[in-house]
Amino acid sequence: MYYADTETVIPKYAFEPDSNIGNKMFRINKIDCGISYSGADFLVPHRKDYYFFVFVRQGNSRHWIDMNPYTLKPDTFYFTVPQQVHLKEEAQPLTGTSLSFSKEFLAMEENGLLKQLPIIQNPHNGHELSLNSQDIAFIEDIIDKINTEYHAKNNWQQSMLMAYMRILLIYVSRLYTEQFNNTDTIPDGVLLQKYLSRIEESYKELHEVTAYADMLNISAGHLSELVKEQSGKPAIAHIHERLILEAKRLLFHTDHSIKEIAFQLGFEDASYFNRFFKRISSQTPLEYRNATREMYH
Repeated sequence: MYYADTETVIPKYAFEPDSNIGNKMFRINKIDCGISYSGADFLVPHRKDYYFFVFVRQGNSRHWIDMNPYTLKPDTFYFTVPQQVHLKEEAQPLTGTSLSFSKEFLAMEENGLLKQLPIIQNPHNGHELSLNSQDIAFIEDIIDKINTEYHAKNNWQQSMLMAYMRILLIYVSRLYTEQFNNTDTIPDGVLLQKYLSRIEESYKELHEVTAYADMLNISAGHLSELVKEQSGKPAIAHIHERLILEAKRLLFHTDHSIKEIAFQLGFEDASYFNRFFKRISSQTPLEYRNATREMYH
């Protein structure tokens, strides 16, 4: 039997450059109630292979990110990262600014700081940041500077955009840390971030800490010790959490059988996948699917 890859089941949309500007890694778009969608755009789960931020000034459209519904709020900052699943439920007039940028744009920064920021790593799988009047003024000012630079076509434009985006990303990362701060917050740690990155790349194939330790040229025991010290969680918990998150996305957004989903996530035995899911989530996959779909409908 053929089983589709998870990115085929939930398609991933590529970054689309603005043909008038020619920037292949970054895009900013001022929105003034002018975005419209066709009926085919609604209730279609998809991912983006780029980072997508929206500073909403006015609007109340409804959409879902992964398994969570959101109704847009005025003066709020929304963000998504490539692995999250999007679904539009309804659209209303919107005023604000969107910023899209690729992984290649982040890679331009030599020391790699931006890739490690909470707003980019998104360890809590968040989507929404509340803003006070000071936050609104700061974000609006820096976005205006980005927009001006984006359309100016001056020399060293990409470097200037990177400089402004560095300020914005650090600022919203501070908000992220404040608003998602709890006992599960993942602190800074180079080894931890490398471990999480490897999990993101290989969680469907590799389910054991030993495999990631080999990739990082470190013993499994030492890796486990450092990850627990830096994150407060056992190393295996990070692998399990990523598998469960993807399983929930597929259970919620697709009609694939439990057996098919188990296979897509690297489980050869569907019954073992059922036990694994229930042990972590306190529900069987079918119970989770039925409960969440009842909530949605």
